Amino acid sequence: MRIAFYAPLKSPNHPVVSGDRQMARMLVKALEHGGHSVELASELRFYLRQPESKSFEALKIEAAEEAARLTKLWGRDGKPDLWFTYHPYYKAPDLIGPELASAFAVPYVTAEASYSRRREAGLWADSQALVARAIEQAAMNICFTQRDRQGLADAIPKAAFGMLSPFIDTSAFREIPARGCPTRLITVAMMRPGDKLGSYRMLAQALGLIGHLPWTMSIVGDGPARDEVEAQFAGLPADRIEWIGSIEPAAVPDVLYTGGIYVWPGFGEAYGVAYLEAQAAGLPVVAQDIAGVPEVVRDGQTGFLTPPGDVAAFASAIERLLARDDERTIMAAEARRFVLEERSLGDAAARLAGLIAKVPDS
Repeated sequence: MRIAFYAPLKSPNHPVVSGDRQMARMLVKALEHGGHSVELASELRFYLRQPESKSFEALKIEAAEEAARLTKLWGRDGKPDLWFTYHPYYKAPDLIGPELASAFAVPYVTAEASYSRRREAGLWADSQALVARAIEQAAMNICFTQRDRQGLADAIPKAAFGMLSPFIDTSAFREIPARGCPTRLITVAMMRPGDKLGSYRMLAQALGLIGHLPWTMSIVGDGPARDEVEAQFAGLPADRIEWIGSIEPAAVPDVLYTGGIYVWPGFGEAYGVAYLEAQAAGLPVVAQDIAGVPEVVRDGQTGFLTPPGDVAAFASAIERLLARDDERTIMAAEARRFVLEERSLGDAAARLAGLIAKVPDS
């Protein structure tokens, strides 16, 4: 099947590393692994930082130009068999795919679409309405978490759904890792205001409660809130914190292999690809039981999920894994098995192929 792929928030070719770019790339790989031919329909980034009418109108003009370009291209070379949009939401609606799919009678599919009832009124209402119409039009909306599916179903009951659990390309983790330092804590996260900064703040507070234990902390990441993040850790011994900074995705496994436990509170995480990578490297996880995190971490089996906002509980979970070598070792093995056997690219490709096969022709 020939599939036109589009990610309005961030193209798979976007230069800035992020979870969105990574999952867009993984979906393309999974579709190709399933035997489909995937072409990037457009690299137009439709992203609204603020609901300003001037920005919205300018982007709509660009989207119309892209639609005209594709209309001409498809008229000459033939239309694709399916249009696939990744992660449309109120700040990044798909203004190209729905119209083209309808005009050319091509099935329209979304993956990780999201809908916020809080945006049904107010300044974001227009872009939210565009997302709602696309979801309702879609022959299938592929959801990564039950939480997302329920949210979409509550808002748009007539929409069609399919489920695909979050996954990663595990090829970089197939080599059995050497045993890392069991007291080395690892986290990999961007440094930006909002939920990321909130997670860093909670992590620093938790570490402050277990200063009597011999841990060290390696932090991979950078971003506009770097100074604010470092300020959160200022009260901790400087020789215990290693600031690695931004690294290429291909280098992440080597860093993970040096550690013993992956720690990240996870405020606002849709699910968290980094949790899957950490578990593939054989690291049990300490995170909060929040948002989409339970979809990628099995509480009591591959790590611990603590009550949201409970710093003491988060610290206690880290302390438990630091103190109980046998339990940490068992969890590490189960974490690695879970991802390599149940959340691999090959497994996802097979499930995605099954979903695509169920999409009705327009």
